[in-house]
Amino acid sequence: MVTGATGRQGGALARRLVSDGWRVRGLTRDAGSKKAVALGEAGIEVVRGDMADPDSLAAAFAGAHGVYSVQNPMISGHEMEIAQGKNVVDAALAAGAQHIVYGSAGPGHERTGIEQWDAKLDIEEHARRRGAPVTSLRPMAFLELMTDKAFYPNVSVWHVMPKLVGWDRPIPWVGVDDLAVVAAAVFARPDEFVGRDLPIASDRRTLEECRNAWKEVTGKPPRKFPMPTGLFERFVGKDTTRMWRWLHTNPVDVDATTAAAIHPTMQPVREWLAQRAGRG
Repeated sequence: MVTGATGRQGGALARRLVSDGWRVRGLTRDAGSKKAVALGEAGIEVVRGDMADPDSLAAAFAGAHGVYSVQNPMISGHEMEIAQGKNVVDAALAAGAQHIVYGSAGPGHERTGIEQWDAKLDIEEHARRRGAPVTSLRPMAFLELMTDKAFYPNVSVWHVMPKLVGWDRPIPWVGVDDLAVVAAAVFARPDEFVGRDLPIASDRRTLEECRNAWKEVTGKPPRKFPMPTGLFERFVGKDTTRMWRWLHTNPVDVDATTAAAIHPTMQPVREWLAQRAGRG
């Protein structure tokens, strides 16, 4: 069972699990959406359910061997993210699931005041109290921030983010497809990974290095799209900019050796950009 199956993480993992031979269900609130229909065409059993509605989860999770849990606070808000995450844990345990893989985020070792990170600690604490067989995957920044229009890349990663993080602060990066490969391997080897917290990164680069890589693979710099920070916050809220300010003064040095051992061909920034933004 993959929650958030029509989103980036969930969709990438659902397709990866199918390719690995798993029978996969994908949870969505709208089983008739274009993304849900595409999942069905890819061999995924699409089931309707709402992570805010425990009754709908009970029916959708019935008989599930494993559950991938991921929530989107940009849609639900942080309080609802916590409620949804706890509901998924409870529904997975009630269904007898043998393994919950949680799509977490952030440094993981302390509360930072960043709501989207601290909310995930609340969900993980709930899972531990319930004795759930959980593995937490902890990416920091997705490479899709540089290309996905839904992330406003020309505004955020190339303009607002550098002002707050700094061009010279190294950031751990990973693409969602590589995260999916790691998650699928974790599901396949529960005895090795249940109870573990895994930082996930394929590369650690500054925004200046990422901008230079963009220039190399596209032949031109990222398009300029200046925007005042306050105006950007009106679109996405203040938690994201608070996160970027935190990263400016708190270096995050992810030990990516475990992830690299699971998935040795994870793509670094330049290689990833060459496939998605450049001519390669």
